[in-house]
Amino acid sequence: MNALAAEALEAHRPWWRHPLLWMVIGGPVAVMIASFVTFWLAWRSPDALVSEDYYREGIEINKTLAGKRHLPALTGRNHAMTPAEDVPSAGPRAAP
Repeated sequence: MNALAAEALEAHRPWWRHPLLWMVIGGPVAVMIASFVTFWLAWRSPDALVSEDYYREGIEINKTLAGKRHLPALTGRNHAMTPAEDVPSAGPRAAP
């Protein structure tokens, strides 16, 4: 009879006295608080990823790269894609 009486008392407690309820409510509340903190941090310090004169900087980079020879990886890639019959000879070969 003691077990039944304890269950009856447990059932009649106020809703805020049940620890499992606070575990269920605590997860979503923690996520909401974390999202508000994240939003506040993002609003307070926005990232300046794109500069004001991005187009001019891009043209300057292209001019710098155009003056350089092909990088070894790019040259190797282009050579690997060339069919064997289109590959120029290495120059005059010594007669055997």
